[in-house]
Amino acid sequence: MRQVVGPLLLAVVLLAGCGGTPEDPTAGGGESDNPQATTGATPSGDPVRIGISLPLSGDFSEPGSGIRRGYETWADAVNAEGGLDGRKVELIFRDDASDPNRVVSDYESLITRDKVDLVFGPFSSRLVIPAAKVAEQYDMLFVEPAGAAPEVFEQGFTYLFYAAPAIASDHYDYLAEWITKLPADQRPKTAAYASLDDPFAQGTAYGLKENLEKAGIKTVINEVYPPENTDFAAIAARIADKKADIFVGGTQFEDSVGLVRAFQELGYQPKLAAFSTGPTLPEFDEAVKGGSNDILSPTGWAAESGFSGNQEFVDRYKKLFKAEPNEDAANGYTVGQIVAAAVEAVGCAEQGEACQGKLADHIRANEFDTIVGPLKFDKDGRPLAAHMIQQWQDGKIEIVLPDSEVQTKELRFPKATW
Repeated sequence: MRQVVGPLLLAVVLLAGCGGTPEDPTAGGGESDNPQATTGATPSGDPVRIGISLPLSGDFSEPGSGIRRGYETWADAVNAEGGLDGRKVELIFRDDASDPNRVVSDYESLITRDKVDLVFGPFSSRLVIPAAKVAEQYDMLFVEPAGAAPEVFEQGFTYLFYAAPAIASDHYDYLAEWITKLPADQRPKTAAYASLDDPFAQGTAYGLKENLEKAGIKTVINEVYPPENTDFAAIAARIADKKADIFVGGTQFEDSVGLVRAFQELGYQPKLAAFSTGPTLPEFDEAVKGGSNDILSPTGWAAESGFSGNQEFVDRYKKLFKAEPNEDAANGYTVGQIVAAAVEAVGCAEQGEACQGKLADHIRANEFDTIVGPLKFDKDGRPLAAHMIQQWQDGKIEIVLPDSEVQTKELRFPKATW
């Protein structure tokens, strides 16, 4: 059974209280960065309070802020419909500073002190796992936007769901299929890998690595570097020395930029270059000084897709923030879509296993139309789809795989001209 989560069904929230609780008005990074959020019909009754901890500072502050804007865009959209059963919603944010210990205390406080009715997840598998353990302890539904590492779904969680098309190890399935179908004389022979020591980044890169090795593409080097690494010259030199046909980076934003700049200095030019994330962001091209051309990355969302409600999301985001939305914002918005559909169907939004268990059971049993496409989940909360593949072409991001209605350009290969 598919759940349609368009604007009428998503009539759930009024954006309020985004800067923190009445007791602590500065919690969660201060006032909302959405000064233009509007109100629709005036809801009445007690609010539905949603607690959220995000990395608004620290290593993951950039994507954390993007997800916050996605949550706020969702709230503004459903607010226009007057709220769920006449109730407004307050989004209560905390800044976990990209710290796994702090994210635990944030969710403990939100659930036990602030007594929120619902929680939304943070960014990064490093933060999602400890946060989900808290949610599990208190029988709270935990739909999250950015915990895609395989180990997230190996913890035995019963309340967790990942609001994106695929987990990290499956992000590159379309690319792996495309490469392995190339004629033998055109297929790359060797591949080099470099990955941040991070479960999501490694999961994405090594998912592709496993598929390419099965197809006979030889791994000639596999580098892993710590999160604090900022100098990529030595790593790039070792990779360039191997002259691999393919380079795969398990990255976030800053290290993807650092690797490309280091390769540019050395003149290393593979036939194909792919990164976990970094090139997914519009600012990547400027950061690598125009060296983005032909770089690939997986993406769970595209502004041009015709998925349910996507154009409305894009238009509203641009109106609110005077900027283009990105995948982080889209994933935050998708969390709201799924939770809202479950609340609408089940008819409750409150703490306690009686309600939260019903919400989780409903999500596990149904399929949802969202801005990232139709989503359904297995018993462990894994989404059962695949990510699209995007490629920078002539200063613009294009969707190159799959070969379907979402494709905007054909994949260029061999190219990779940074």
